[in-house]
Amino acid sequence: MVTSATDTLPHATEPERAPRWSLPALLAILLLAAVLYTWNLSGQSLNSFYSAAVYSGTQSWKAWFFGSLDAGNFLTVDKPPFADMVMSLSCRIFGFGTWQMMLPEVAAGLGAIWILHTSVKRSFGHAAAAPAALVLALTPITVAINRDNNPDTILVLLMVGGAALALRATRNGTLLPLLGSAVCFGLAFNTKMLAGYIALPAVFAVHLLAARPKPVRRIVNLLIAGVVLAVASFWWAIAVSLVPASERPYIGGSTDGTAWNLIMGYNGLGRIFGGEGNGGGRGGGGGGFSGSAGLGRMFNDILGGQISWLIPFAAIALVSGLILCGRAPRTDLTRAALVLWGGWTILHYVTFATAEGTMHPYYTTALAPGIAALCGGGGVLLLRAFRADRRWAWVLPAGLAVTAVWAIVLLRRASGWNTWLWPAVGVVTAAAIVGLFVFRSGNRVRLFAASVAAAVVAAIAGPAAYAWSVPSGSGGGMSGVNPTAGPSTGGGFGGGPGGGRSGGGDRGGFPGGGEMPGGQRGGQNAEAGGGFPGGGQNGELPGGQGASDGTAPGGTGRAGGRTGAGMGGGMGGGMGGGMGGGMGGANSELIAYLKKHRDGAAWLLAVSNSQSAAQIELSAKVPVISMWGFTGTDNAMTVAKLKELVKEGRLHYVQIGGGMGGGPGGGGNSLSTEVSNWVKKHGTAVKQSAYSRSSASRTDQSALYRLDPSDVS
Repeated sequence: MVTSATDTLPHATEPERAPRWSLPALLAILLLAAVLYTWNLSGQSLNSFYSAAVYSGTQSWKAWFFGSLDAGNFLTVDKPPFADMVMSLSCRIFGFGTWQMMLPEVAAGLGAIWILHTSVKRSFGHAAAAPAALVLALTPITVAINRDNNPDTILVLLMVGGAALALRATRNGTLLPLLGSAVCFGLAFNTKMLAGYIALPAVFAVHLLAARPKPVRRIVNLLIAGVVLAVASFWWAIAVSLVPASERPYIGGSTDGTAWNLIMGYNGLGRIFGGEGNGGGRGGGGGGFSGSAGLGRMFNDILGGQISWLIPFAAIALVSGLILCGRAPRTDLTRAALVLWGGWTILHYVTFATAEGTMHPYYTTALAPGIAALCGGGGVLLLRAFRADRRWAWVLPAGLAVTAVWAIVLLRRASGWNTWLWPAVGVVTAAAIVGLFVFRSGNRVRLFAASVAAAVVAAIAGPAAYAWSVPSGSGGGMSGVNPTAGPSTGGGFGGGPGGGRSGGGDRGGFPGGGEMPGGQRGGQNAEAGGGFPGGGQNGELPGGQGASDGTAPGGTGRAGGRTGAGMGGGMGGGMGGGMGGGMGGANSELIAYLKKHRDGAAWLLAVSNSQSAAQIELSAKVPVISMWGFTGTDNAMTVAKLKELVKEGRLHYVQIGGGMGGGPGGGGNSLSTEVSNWVKKHGTAVKQSAYSRSSASRTDQSALYRLDPSDVS
């Protein structure tokens, strides 16, 4: 009977000799991942929100430190700045552009694969490390987000590095790797705040339960690591709080302009319980991007094809692996690794499944390392148990069968997309299971290995097809603000899986031609659907024109809204080029007019929300003010502040109306109405004919006003 994992795996004190195929296999997987992450990257539409912050960081070191959306430092993005800092440094060195910005993201994605491979190899052996690395490389949502400039790719790298160092500290019983782990998780916090802490309970538990030192020493080590974690986590927030409010930008996403409010509110409890600018709340569907909150969320039409392919197998492998460890010593590294990666997976799963606030599909990329490690490590345990004990002979085949059935369900959801694939998965899996039983005993090692390889190929065929659809453009997923992989599967948000009708942006005015959460057409009643920056009118994308006009790098796809010459509902297409957000796309005629009449102002324009400001800034290469942040609810602009900026000649033009929240000022707070009324009373309306040759009538409520120091004297 197999009673312990140490009966089937090398002991932690006896390193396994590296087989000749191990390094070439890892290099091949990294090469495959590099192709997936970079193929046709120059045509990728990035998130203009972060692109603008990266650009600002190349123009101002103050903007680089605070993570400001604009180089004038009026407002920051709604995340801590670490990821933007890294991308800005790359662009400072190589110049601003898509490839220069994405170089650190691609490197981070490849680095996470390499670190996971190394960690799994030390815990489970080389035979487990290769499939673990392959699963991580081919996870569909991971491929989608690793081709985007959102912070999640760097977040995953830091968390995987922290977990790997924690396992090393557990194995060696030394303090230094544990401190390194604390630094990694602290930097993860400064990448996406509390999202970087989700796996920490598993890390602490593993070290406390399985590390070699005596109990008191283990507790002391954790306390020391806790101090390092606190320093690595809160240095930025403390530094920000030490700068007087009048000398720092407003912290985007907060209600009072402080980093502490951002930590506990919008990027903290608001994500779990809704509110705090996150929408959602009880019964609110989790912010509308990933379907209703609940333990089955990872398997729904929106998220299923992004992350769930191997979750059933990972669960079977985790439970079986822990049983196989039996009465292994307390310090058994195999069990410690199962607890850590199992804890990682469970903690992320429950957090994402039950979150009532904003929940984008790409958040689930943080699940991928845990799933990958369990599939690789637990899969090898099941394989060895399959050959060693008849009582375990049914578990591995059952796990493979469940995986195949679920893959078929997911593939059949995508009607008309690669219809040959799901029958192939079923046939190959059945043949592989038969081969495992037939060649289980005896000397037919190569045939048994071929059966194992066939099982692996069948298990990853579905995720691989979804993953390849991103660089090849053969799916219908979105990029930019809400990147996804694979085809449309009929419900949910946007043009990715669960994204309504697939195809161009000329139906319904929403990427994929679908509907907003809650059944609202794109742009109509933004608040009802979990909110949408830009808030275009009459079922259109915010602001109309979304493709890059050549003044900034980015995609060249069509926007879902009209391409009118005016300001638009959010000006510049908040979900712009290539259905993704782009890196530019504001109206060139208007920008030329504003630049000509800038008259020495620090900011070209003030608009209602950050997506609009980002699009204009990237096209104009001039700072633009976002008055009320990404969701349109920040209290960044007040009448008093606006008066001061106008009186000092630092701002002349303000756009009001057409923004998020449906209010007169385009924001979602009372200040937007006050500012709007003051601008209308004291400013001079600029006719569209002054900056546009187009005679098309405007149906939205946005308007451009000129303000001069004499207007506030």
